[in-house]
Amino acid sequence: MKEEFASGYVYHKQLVASDELSTLITQVSNSQSYYFLRYSHAVTGICRKLPHERGEIEGQLFNPICEIRWKKYKSGYEVLILSQQEFNLEGFENLNGNWEICDRDAYWHNPEETRFPKGFTFKDENHQAINPKDISIKQRYFKDSTTATIHFVALTVNEND
Repeated sequence: MKEEFASGYVYHKQLVASDELSTLITQVSNSQSYYFLRYSHAVTGICRKLPHERGEIEGQLFNPICEIRWKKYKSGYEVLILSQQEFNLEGFENLNGNWEICDRDAYWHNPEETRFPKGFTFKDENHQAINPKDISIKQRYFKDSTTATIHFVALTVNEND
């Protein structure tokens, strides 16, 4: 049986200012968005709302449409967008490749697993703990059809959640 892949889009930009990153996050986020931020001393866990206190060294936003990844880079951020829809964002370049995507179910690891020494949390809009089984998470594979190589695996959620 031949696997069905849809068109995908991969964008990249370096030296994104923190206010530009905040604007991008606001433009792309929706009611189905989740966030995950990494600090030098901790991680937020998966959250439904972006924390007020920022200053992370890297982070992710994911929803049914796309995943945005950002990481501190020199005096700004390096940003990668993995999407199932086209975006026309100033300064962002298409990453070379003939991108195709395919979604697969994903499964949570035990939050008490030793790879997360401080535990792993899932928080709602009010930063209250939620059951990870209440999040219908998926993985979106980004394959370059020219080389048949999977280059990226993005997080996504079911559109119906």
